[in-house]
Amino acid sequence: MQALEVAQVGWDIGGAHVKVAAIDARGRAVAALQVPCALWRGLEQLEGALEKALAALPAGAADAHHAATMTGELADLFADRDEGVRQIVATLKRRFGERRLHVFAGERGFLDPDHALRNPADAASANWLATAQLTADQLGDALLVDIGSTTTDLVAVRGGRVVAAGRTDFERLVSGELVYTGVVRTPLMALGDAIEFEGLRVALMAEHFATTADVYRLTGELDERCDQHASADGAEKTPPASARRLARMIGRDARERPFESWQTLASSFRAIQLDRIRGASRQVLVRAGVDPAGAMVAAGSGAFLVRELARGQHRPVIEFARLLDARLDDPAALSVCAPAVAVAILAGRVGR
Repeated sequence: MQALEVAQVGWDIGGAHVKVAAIDARGRAVAALQVPCALWRGLEQLEGALEKALAALPAGAADAHHAATMTGELADLFADRDEGVRQIVATLKRRFGERRLHVFAGERGFLDPDHALRNPADAASANWLATAQLTADQLGDALLVDIGSTTTDLVAVRGGRVVAAGRTDFERLVSGELVYTGVVRTPLMALGDAIEFEGLRVALMAEHFATTADVYRLTGELDERCDQHASADGAEKTPPASARRLARMIGRDARERPFESWQTLASSFRAIQLDRIRGASRQVLVRAGVDPAGAMVAAGSGAFLVRELARGQHRPVIEFARLLDARLDDPAALSVCAPAVAVAILAGRVGR
């Protein structure tokens, strides 16, 4: 692939992953991938993730223009969010240079690195808005549902405009537009305090014994490419190992019941999580006044849940990748990396 084929690279810097996408001069997505980044362990994790991602992109990507958005400023490596934004921007600036880097600031557009360093709150946790703006450019009324590894974003679009009640993480947690649940990293103890098992209501152990990756591995829905960190017990990532971890959540050993019992338990955890997202989505839709015929846009590593969510609410579903002009035949990668794809396209449109 020729170096000139990559015109813009988009980055979504999270606390556990770095997502990156590349577009060509015609705005077509040519690459998208996610790499692990345990940012809470130190900035060297981010530096390593950047290099790993660049090595996987088409030739010339490092010398293209770069646009970044982030949520990683929340990592407890940093004293506060402002420090987190500054440290992340400074790391990106060292790697890509001041002239080729711009930082997404939502309604304020793209900032040069020094502006972002002076005004860190403008750039904090804005990745959801990049995906929402791209969605609003193409759809009149819709609900963007981006179910990731750790969180779920619910963003209403009405009349071709983003209609969000909250902007900051705190405001969005209050409004229900940010639901802190995902399909890979969420500890199962965060889904509730009890669950049904073989006709009994069983209290859940408040221990980090298992995560939602175990649930969706047992239901057969997990894309293993999205599970990039160690399991809760550091053991293998196989259905039997996931069953063992789920059994611990209710004080059992997996050998005590048939494997199918643990698959049934996984389905029960799935139902609890989906119900939580369903309730929040209805709250957002009603408040925003989205047309009943408006579609749900499915994005993220948990896009498979959005399809069921849309069916239950009698709405059409549109895969995020269908909103794109892409040369990459991997809709799942485009969906998982939706904010990175969006920020690259938006930056390319304004010549950033």
